[in-house]
Amino acid sequence: MAGRRGEVYGCLEVYVADASAGSPLLAGGSMRALELKVPPMLLAMLLLVAMWGLSWCVPHLAIPAEARVAAALLISAAGGSFITLGVFAFRRFRTTVDPTRPGKTTSFVSSGVYRVTRNPMYLGALMLLVAWAIFLAAPWAFSGPVFFFLYINRFQIKPEERILAGLFGEEYSRYVARVRRWL
Repeated sequence: MAGRRGEVYGCLEVYVADASAGSPLLAGGSMRALELKVPPMLLAMLLLVAMWGLSWCVPHLAIPAEARVAAALLISAAGGSFITLGVFAFRRFRTTVDPTRPGKTTSFVSSGVYRVTRNPMYLGALMLLVAWAIFLAAPWAFSGPVFFFLYINRFQIKPEERILAGLFGEEYSRYVARVRRWL
């Protein structure tokens, strides 16, 4: 595909426009202006509400309530654990938890939950969105976690990674080679 490039996230390949192909939206700083602007947990909360609204507008999947609730509780417990462990690790190393200001990072955290995933808080939020979509049992509600995944990868994680690479150099590069972005 001319002017497009594929990026692989686990088993999902996503095609995005290539700025070098002359796209006026991606050329320059118009897309970069969105980087690090929306706090990820605010985005997750807004998506939770939007998913709930969507669930009122579409037919629901025929999944027994007990199965939906059990799956949602299990996934949300795991997601909440990832968030909590990520926050505790940042607090233990006395570094910023503010995702809109990664340049204020004072310590490089690669222990604990950060040995499993480079982004436990975002992974946890994604899991909460998936759990909510399962609970709602509305097919279009699953667009919330998909949007979150794509948005966070492009406008939060990639800019953070650029900044952390600048702050922590080779140590961070070795970490990126060793630990996956998500799982």
